[in-house]
Amino acid sequence: MIYLDYQATTPLAPEAREAMLPWLGGPESSGFANPHSPHRPGRAAAAAIEVARDQVAALFPPGGRIVFTSGATEALNLAILGSGAKRLAVSAIEHAAVLDTARAADPAVTLLPVDGQGLVEPAAAIPAGTGLVAVMQVNNEIGTVQPVADLARAAHAAGALFLCDAVQGAGKFAPPDEADLIAVSAHKLYGPKGIGALWIRDGIALAPIIHGGGQEGGLRSGTLSPALCAGFGAAAALCTTLRTTDAAHVENLWADLRARFAGWLLNGSATARWHGNLNLRKEGLDVARLMSDCRHIAFSAGSACASGSGRPSHVLRAIGLSTAEAKTAIRLGFGRYSTGEEIGEAAAAIIAAANSQGVC
Repeated sequence: MIYLDYQATTPLAPEAREAMLPWLGGPESSGFANPHSPHRPGRAAAAAIEVARDQVAALFPPGGRIVFTSGATEALNLAILGSGAKRLAVSAIEHAAVLDTARAADPAVTLLPVDGQGLVEPAAAIPAGTGLVAVMQVNNEIGTVQPVADLARAAHAAGALFLCDAVQGAGKFAPPDEADLIAVSAHKLYGPKGIGALWIRDGIALAPIIHGGGQEGGLRSGTLSPALCAGFGAAAALCTTLRTTDAAHVENLWADLRARFAGWLLNGSATARWHGNLNLRKEGLDVARLMSDCRHIAFSAGSACASGSGRPSHVLRAIGLSTAEAKTAIRLGFGRYSTGEEIGEAAAAIIAAANSQGVC
């Protein structure tokens, strides 16, 4: 199997797995201890969590704190609902974790439009009285990189907080320094599933949405998993160390794939984007048939979070594609553990399968 779905999830880094193992111990070890217990094994588990917190914090700007969550969806819910904002403005191409939560908080939420390149205009009108603006750093479907610094400044000028979903950008790009709240997920940066984090700028007050034991400074009740935290921390530290080499590797793969798919149309900006996301379309392409013919390749017909819904991608529709055009798109995602040989083999198979449909 050739794996080209890095936007849905990334492989677990071996270093992250190794960091987790001591905290998955059975009854013969103390690695299973509750990190909120006061005895020695509990304190050791708590110390491991704080090491991980520092490692994850290195992905973010200074002047804030990290709250561990079960993933980015919970982090985004905490940011949106915990802010208490009654009026919201979010980009039209946000992940469902933002769009659906924003609609729950504000049924009249303002959707900030994007242009044909998939970019939000920083001068887009933010209605008076808006309490929170949310725009993602890197889009999960088409890979476009938003001008989040300018958008954050526009939000602040309107008197609103700025929330950034940095799930696809964390570990790849510099953090959105102007944001007030930033959400990330471990499994999108070579860490384990089941854990994420919300970065909260100093001075920003949120109300908890999960109540109980008052863990995570009272903002997120529930027993933390030392194993998941340790894996997240190790993955974050590795991203910090390997950011330059990871980026160079991805650029090489991107250049190779762009050359191989020269006759296909690129969805979203070719320049303001993460080059580990290649979202393409071909007129007349039957994507369901293509995926069936290429069962040895794991790739996506759109966002994995919306797969199986039968609905065309709201992101592709937002950049101006018709329903028919949106249904001819595929997404190839690659990264640290992808190889040039795999890329070449996958491209050849996909192109051959498309040609067999007569859409070459």
